[in-house]
Amino acid sequence: MPLALYGIGVSRGYTISELCLLERNQPEIPEYMVPAPLVEDEVQRFLKGVALARQQLREFRNRIPATVSADITAFIDTHLLMLEDSAFTKGPENWIRTRHCNAEWALKLQRDSLAQIFEAMDDPYLRTRKDDVDHVVRRILHLLTAKDLSGVDLVPSHGKGRIIVADDFTPAETILMQHQGATALVTEHGGPLSHTAILARSLGIPTIVGVRHARLYLNDRELAVVDGQAGVVLAGLDETLLQHYRQKQQQQERQQQELIRLKTQPAITRDQINIVLQANIELPEDVDAVRRVDAAGVGLYRTEFLFMNRASSPDEEEHLAAYRHVINTLKGIPITIRTADLGADKQVDGGRSSGPMANNPALGLRGLRLCLRNLELFRPQLRAILRASAFGKVRMMIPMLSNTQELIQVLRLVAESKQELQEEGRQFDPRLPVGAMVEVPAVAVCAAYFARQLDFLSIGTNDLIQYTLATDRLDDEVNYLYDPLHPAVLQLIHMTIRAGQKAGIPVSMCGEMAGDTRYTKLLLGLGLTHFSMHPASLWEVKRVIRESNLFELSVLAKRLLEAGDIRQFNKLLQGLTCH
Repeated sequence: MPLALYGIGVSRGYTISELCLLERNQPEIPEYMVPAPLVEDEVQRFLKGVALARQQLREFRNRIPATVSADITAFIDTHLLMLEDSAFTKGPENWIRTRHCNAEWALKLQRDSLAQIFEAMDDPYLRTRKDDVDHVVRRILHLLTAKDLSGVDLVPSHGKGRIIVADDFTPAETILMQHQGATALVTEHGGPLSHTAILARSLGIPTIVGVRHARLYLNDRELAVVDGQAGVVLAGLDETLLQHYRQKQQQQERQQQELIRLKTQPAITRDQINIVLQANIELPEDVDAVRRVDAAGVGLYRTEFLFMNRASSPDEEEHLAAYRHVINTLKGIPITIRTADLGADKQVDGGRSSGPMANNPALGLRGLRLCLRNLELFRPQLRAILRASAFGKVRMMIPMLSNTQELIQVLRLVAESKQELQEEGRQFDPRLPVGAMVEVPAVAVCAAYFARQLDFLSIGTNDLIQYTLATDRLDDEVNYLYDPLHPAVLQLIHMTIRAGQKAGIPVSMCGEMAGDTRYTKLLLGLGLTHFSMHPASLWEVKRVIRESNLFELSVLAKRLLEAGDIRQFNKLLQGLTCH
């Protein structure tokens, strides 16, 4: 009888291969006091472990083929930056010197301290950066405790042609296993925004994360199926199931060939409605991926990276340099720059605050709220975005807007910045479009008002869904309640789109729903014509668009929103979603 283990499918595709169970336990961390005369020797032992970890990563970075895009190698660079950051190493050094802790113990104390900071962050992307701390700490710990350093890298050489199952993977391991020919990845931990998930999508390797206790139920070298679309690992296969997935693989291969041909084709529905497909980017290096898929522009440029790994906020010139680099690389296609969306605890280095830790960070001082509280952080970014508008097609987007007073403050600050720049004789686009993220349900409910005051709206479904349903999608205890298809969520999305249509402004979507083909037809039916997503998803979404009739979908969506009972709702929903 087949066994099905469910997780979160973060990179779609189908694989039929033998399993390779990667058993690697966290090294046991000895805790003992170091005699005073040996404290400095212990500090040097710790620093030697850090230096060796840095050397290993640099060597690995140099082995990555030049053909691998910069948006992939950037993950390795992140870990290198952490290892080179004195803020990361000073903590353990201080623990060793002040408490006479051994190096492993001191590193664990530092890890626990950093983990507490990241876990308190409300921004899902920033919160999952705790994984980076874990990966770097684990690498150093293995080096400190290993008797034989040759086996420290922990990547199986016998994984070629097999499905690798492990607790989690570092970015270096993910890239290396893909190049060694692993057919799929399965992890027991992790979420949709972990580096494993993001990298797997970029590399195009089917991956499922969060499959709890997978290695307890699966057997090494057992034949299994990974269904990245459904987020399920299947073992104990019978011939009927195998034949079913072989057919799916063949269909997938045909679709991949078709997707490549779609690059130069327009995103247009069967009834000749043009749809705008843009890309989300995290770092300047991601622009290469935007150009590869021929996106119509950048619908979301996250700027939080400018505030990371530093003690002070970036100044206006640093902001401007980063934006000009991206604008020049895009060669004329439009870009939407989002102002800093930093977390409530503010321990994001250059965006930190001296205030107390929030009891509920998701509802605390974050995004626009933080920026309006810290104008020395906000004004330089506003001025830099305005100045960047002189060099290309730029829009400014405000995150976490929640009331009219905030909107009035932002628009006044933008007007003041324009006046200052004009008096200084600096160039900028006086008609720079200013828009906002619709993430708070209150803004979606009042979207008609906000649409009249702004130049565009962008629906951030990740936060909108979790706020609407009071569900943290990264919390394993409650994320089963996180439902993009909940009637309340669909009503809020529709209200926002309709408000934009009536006000004559564009409404886009930059949350994960926009890049998930299961929801493309539904979103088209609700009236969405501007999508922004991870570049790896763009061609698949384009394929669904070109197969769709917008008029027919809008009729079904209208009936769905007016459905009188849940059975009718679910029946209509099946016709609007792809499985």
